[in-house]
Amino acid sequence: MGSAPAGAGGVLSSSQEDGQQGKAVGSLVTVYIMGKAYEVPAEATIMGAIEYAGHQIIRGAGCREGYCGACATIYRLPGDYKIRTGLACMTMVEEGMTLAQIPSVPAEKAIYDIEKLKPNVTAIQQMYPTVFRCVACNTCTKSCPQGLQVMDYVQAAKRGDIAAVMDLSFDCVVCGLCMLRCPAEITQPLMGIMAKRLYGRYLRKESPELAERVKAVEDGAYAAEYAELMKMGREDLSKRYYARDSE
Repeated sequence: MGSAPAGAGGVLSSSQEDGQQGKAVGSLVTVYIMGKAYEVPAEATIMGAIEYAGHQIIRGAGCREGYCGACATIYRLPGDYKIRTGLACMTMVEEGMTLAQIPSVPAEKAIYDIEKLKPNVTAIQQMYPTVFRCVACNTCTKSCPQGLQVMDYVQAAKRGDIAAVMDLSFDCVVCGLCMLRCPAEITQPLMGIMAKRLYGRYLRKESPELAERVKAVEDGAYAAEYAELMKMGREDLSKRYYARDSE
């Protein structure tokens, strides 16, 4: 997060999630961003409040509203000793909130050749041995902004159940908040990525339909339609998108 001249004026929030750009500011609340007090709109997200306060977010903002994991934030509320976690693009500000963004969480990523690993507990033991230091405190689960059962997939990893790890960690956005809070210093998201790769390489079910569709694409079955879309303007593309058949 870098500093820039305040220019938010009467804009509620620059975050797309707020969806209320250009409207007059209503009630204000006081929040403490990186130790300094600011008055910001009560209906702003943390990300919107940071920008409203005059900061330019250089790092720590990816998709802004789709849970990409880039805007991991820790904060406290008045009268509450707990350190809370959330994503700045989706967490709303509260009166007296004290917050700090976490641009990244240091973690050592295992380097491996997927062809030399097998989808079992041995792969976990070799590449991410810290998993076996888990004390089942469940702090990782409590800190996850996605609501994932992080401790459960760590326990599955200890059993060598790669399919369960893949399933339980599938929606992980690698924000690193679980790693930050873990007393055993486990790198849960990175281990989950390896489990997903192992599942995709060795355990996934074959899909004849997928193979047929990939071949059709490679053979140019949709080339004419792609060319037509590439020539269309934004308005026509939008109409085509919203008029499509959806399940």
